[in-house]
Amino acid sequence: MALKNPPDLTQRPPRSPRVRLGGYVVLPRMLDKGRATVAGKHGEYHYNCPLDQRFLEFVGISAEPLKKQLAAGKSDTEILAWIQKNAKHHPTEAEVIAWSAYHEHRAPSDTDSREFFQETHAKIAPKRGDISTWFDLLDLDDYVTFGGQA
Repeated sequence: MALKNPPDLTQRPPRSPRVRLGGYVVLPRMLDKGRATVAGKHGEYHYNCPLDQRFLEFVGISAEPLKKQLAAGKSDTEILAWIQKNAKHHPTEAEVIAWSAYHEHRAPSDTDSREFFQETHAKIAPKRGDISTWFDLLDLDDYVTFGGQA
């Protein structure tokens, strides 16, 4: 099976980091970026970015073998099954829920991160007072990048 209809991230953003697969936030977004990378249509998005790496570390798989599965054209469901089979760590449902909730509400916690967050926020939507988490900022950045008005 070959990769069919990969997302073109030069035309639209990947799925929100809030979208879940198998209970995991971030995973559908990472799969979109991986498929787009394989197809050379990733635009400004980066597969295996620090956010992706948090997921990969949590389950205990490497980015390259996962990318090979994506290149083979596997669906989200097939990829999830592959992850569950090949992961070094097998978190319980409660651990997945807690990990996802933590990341959904994670905000900048150190000086450099706060500075980057504030600069990005000020550049794309300085009047939006509701942007406080990394996921808020990613969703807003995706929206503005593809023509939305903040």
